[in-house]
Amino acid sequence: MKTIVCGILFALLLISVFVGVFNSQSADANASSLVKAAPLVNTDWWTMFHHDLGHTGTSTSTGPITNNTLWNYTTGDYVESSPAVVGGLVYVGSDDDNVYCLNVTNGTQVWNYTTGGSVFSSPAVVGGLVYVGSEDDNVYCLNATTGVFVWNYTTGGNVESSPAVVNGFVYVGSEDDNVYCLNATSGSRVWKYATGDFVDSSPAVVSGLVYVGSEDGNVYCLNATTGLFVWDYTTGDFVDSSPAVVGGLVYVGSYDDNVYCLNAANGTQVWNYTTGNFVESSPAVVGGLVYIGSADANVYCLNAATGALVWSCTLVGSVSYSSPAVVNGVAYIGSEDGNVYALGPSPIVPEFPPYLILPLFMMTTLLAAFIFLKRKRNVRTNPAEAPFFFFWRMLG
Repeated sequence: MKTIVCGILFALLLISVFVGVFNSQSADANASSLVKAAPLVNTDWWTMFHHDLGHTGTSTSTGPITNNTLWNYTTGDYVESSPAVVGGLVYVGSDDDNVYCLNVTNGTQVWNYTTGGSVFSSPAVVGGLVYVGSEDDNVYCLNATTGVFVWNYTTGGNVESSPAVVNGFVYVGSEDDNVYCLNATSGSRVWKYATGDFVDSSPAVVSGLVYVGSEDGNVYCLNATTGLFVWDYTTGDFVDSSPAVVGGLVYVGSYDDNVYCLNAANGTQVWNYTTGNFVESSPAVVGGLVYIGSADANVYCLNAATGALVWSCTLVGSVSYSSPAVVNGVAYIGSEDGNVYALGPSPIVPEFPPYLILPLFMMTTLLAAFIFLKRKRNVRTNPAEAPFFFFWRMLG
């Protein structure tokens, strides 16, 4: 009888393990097929500074979950420009005066174009063309495939602002204090709007309106077609931060240490949040949250509707200039301590795989039955085993 019971238990154990392994392999296979198919179905290219015309700073693509370096490419100087990633190619500027195009898979150079000054501006890639500013006072248009020069427009100052390209027009600021609208095909000027100081902020263009900051302390809203003034909001210092426009609200930082939320239609203040130092970082806005860095070495996550602090993280170095990119609730941001950080919710403890519950239960039952039968047999020859057997009977 004992042999039969043990045999049955062992058979059940084998069956449950087989089922568990089969389910595990099926689940892994399904997950693997989904992961491999995802890039083909849902590649959300990062085509310009902070991803899109609203400068939301977020993407539906999958972000990295480790800090493994896949490749690196060395330019001749600092890289302060933010990359655009389109069609398997990376476009980025360098303070060595060049615009680079690199292979996204292995980092090999496809082409470079040499301007007359540092390229702090971040490229925008639209319709097979690359638009970027340079500290030689020019806005450039290059062929995205070959890097061949198409046109340039000369402003009266350094162009550190990153272009926004929409409906055949290029919107960009300059340190000659102007916001420009250029024809995307020819580079001819359509209009310009004069602010009171440098415009290093990058314009956001949403619903026919251009939103941009100026070092005169103002955030401006202009008509995208005519360049006519719509409204402005005065902060307490420079506005080099680039506005993000989401859900009828404008989010932007200022050198007066504040992050502001403004009504996109009329410029009235909705809320402000005071950090410990100036805010040149540009906000990312997703899922009802605002992510932004400050020169006080903190990265802040704020409630987008109220400005209430959700969380903050203190880094070793200042977060003066880096702007967060947010994917799947994780904020990626650089610091002046030389590191790139991935910040997000506390790690979730992995759940115990359900398909292992039955095998574990059967294994425990089999082990308990084996011990019980062995001890019961031994009690006849070894009186010391009697207390254990009595205790087992009591539990039963």
